[in-house]
Amino acid sequence: MSITKTTAIDQITVTENGIVLYREATRIMEDGNELSKAYHRSSLTPGQDLTGIPANVVAICNVAWTAEVIAAYQAQVAAQQAGA
Repeated sequence: MSITKTTAIDQITVTENGIVLYREATRIMEDGNELSKAYHRSSLTPGQDLTGIPANVVAICNVAWTAEVIAAYQAQVAAQQAGA
């Protein structure tokens, strides 16, 4: 009888304004049969520090976050704060 715990990023999504959403699945397995599964969701905004973020998520961010996307996101945030 062998019980193992594995974690994997099983979903990555980029929204139209450049926010990257990702989901990490944690699975508890016993002899190849899944006993339980839990999810943890996170989000990253364009230009955010990527220290400690999984490599496959960083790779998507590096492609999605062009200078134009980061500038547009920052302008959107500034406009929302000015209107508040």
